[in-house]
Amino acid sequence: MLRDYSGLGRKRARLPDLVATRFATPMGFLKRFFRNVFRDGSAPVGTSSFERLSEEELETHLSVVRYGDFVLTDAVRPSYDLQVVPSQGYRHDVFHDEDSKTTVPVLMGAATNQQLFDVFMELLDPLGSEVDVVLETSHNRQQRGHVDLYREHIDLPVLKSILWEFEDLLLNDGCTGIAVLNPGIPQEVQFDEHKLLIVYGEDLRPYEDAFQDSSVMCQDQMKFITEAEHVHSSSDAYYQQFQELKTRLGMDCLSDY
Repeated sequence: MLRDYSGLGRKRARLPDLVATRFATPMGFLKRFFRNVFRDGSAPVGTSSFERLSEEELETHLSVVRYGDFVLTDAVRPSYDLQVVPSQGYRHDVFHDEDSKTTVPVLMGAATNQQLFDVFMELLDPLGSEVDVVLETSHNRQQRGHVDLYREHIDLPVLKSILWEFEDLLLNDGCTGIAVLNPGIPQEVQFDEHKLLIVYGEDLRPYEDAFQDSSVMCQDQMKFITEAEHVHSSSDAYYQQFQELKTRLGMDCLSDY
């Protein structure tokens, strides 16, 4: 049963995931956040690359969107010391589920801003005509981790039409993620809070074809922004758009969040 795949990415070992509101006194907020609000409850290993920055240095770093040919969305920024430099490509990976003692093939990909949403939409087609969808939110900073909202049985063309209306939110909000899955295959496509594209399941060749058709090529040694310190960005406006998307997908009655 693939339904649990929507949480697979969060079981991966990684450095603490930082969330920052970009336009609200970012330096003071980050300093408080480093001390108190790491999502996984642990302290950072060593000194954060953000901790000693002036407000001007921080704003300058947050304003950088281009690294070579790769352009970031507004959702996330890499560490100040660029432990991982953002780049385009995908790699093969595996997920080891300790509970079921199974191994699931994974493709992890990143695409530049100009084509990212198009690639995500192309990756949905191999899932079939009817899918389930999971919305992931971490807007509530008082609650560690994520809240997942699940909707079963939606026609893929209908879902795509709705998602196109919320392209800005899904691309640029660092506290919104989405997963689309077909439990009958079973396969899943995630477009997570870091704006990475992650595919789970057996026989992932159609998804590799979709990546390559969009010039997102295999680079099995590449690193992703989640594998080093990084910061997320969100806003009250995006939170309101998330609430609208939740309603459009018929999820407003599923959670009090």
